[in-house]
Amino acid sequence: MNIPLEYWLHHALFYTLLVSIHWICGLLVINHDVKVNYTRKINHFAFFFLPVSLQSVIAYSYSAATFLMDIVFVFVFLTLFIAPIRNRFKPVAVMFHSIDRPEDRPLTLTWLYTQFLASYLVLIPLLGYFAQQDILPLIMIILLANGIGDGLAEPVGVRFGKRKYTTYALFTRKKYERSYAGSACVFGATFISILVFQSHFNAVQLTAALLTIPLLITLAEAFSPHTWDSPLIYSVGGIALIGVHWLG
Repeated sequence: MNIPLEYWLHHALFYTLLVSIHWICGLLVINHDVKVNYTRKINHFAFFFLPVSLQSVIAYSYSAATFLMDIVFVFVFLTLFIAPIRNRFKPVAVMFHSIDRPEDRPLTLTWLYTQFLASYLVLIPLLGYFAQQDILPLIMIILLANGIGDGLAEPVGVRFGKRKYTTYALFTRKKYERSYAGSACVFGATFISILVFQSHFNAVQLTAALLTIPLLITLAEAFSPHTWDSPLIYSVGGIALIGVHWLG
C-alpha cells in the first residue's frame, strides 16, 4: 500500500490528541463526577472532527489505502480498552472511564466494536456507489447527521430531555431511554446538512431531500438499538440519498 508520510504524521498527532482527550475526560468522570454521557460525546466529537481540523496542519490525500488503514487504527485503539490491558495500565483504565457508561456494562466494548464494524460495512459500499455516480460530497450529509446530530442527542437529552421513549439493545433484554429533544437534534442537524450541500441537488431533489431525509434519519436513530445508531443512520440516510439522486 502506498501511504504517504503525511498520513502517518497526521495520525500520530490525531491519536496523541485523542488519547489525551480520553484521559482528561476520564479524570473528569473519576475526580469530578462528570457524567459519562457528556465525556463520551466529547470523545465522539473529537473522533469525528479532529481529523478534519488536522488536515489544515498536516494534509494528506485520501485513498482506499488510507481508508483501510483508518479502519485498522480504529480497532487497534478500541482493543486498548480490553480488560487485560486496562487492568494492567492505569492510564488506559482512566481513559476507559470516559466511555464506560454504567448502564452499558458489561457490554460497553461489545457494542462499540460491533457498531464500528457494522458502520464500515455500510459505509464502504456507499462510498463506492457515491464515487461512481460522482456524488461523493453528499456522503457528508449522513456523516454530519451522525457526527453532529447523534453527537448532540445524548447530552441534550440528558440535560433538557423531559419527554422520553424507550429503545432496545443488542444482546440484552434491558430497555434504554432516548428523548424527543435528542431526536430533534438529529432532525435539525440533518436538515441543515442538506442545506449546506444544496448545490449538489436540483430543485426537485432538494425539496424531496428536505421533506424526507431528516425524518427518515431521525426515525432510524430513534428505533436503532442502544449505541448502534451509526450503522442505521448511514444505511437509511444513504439509501434515501440514492433515491433522491434518482429523481434527477
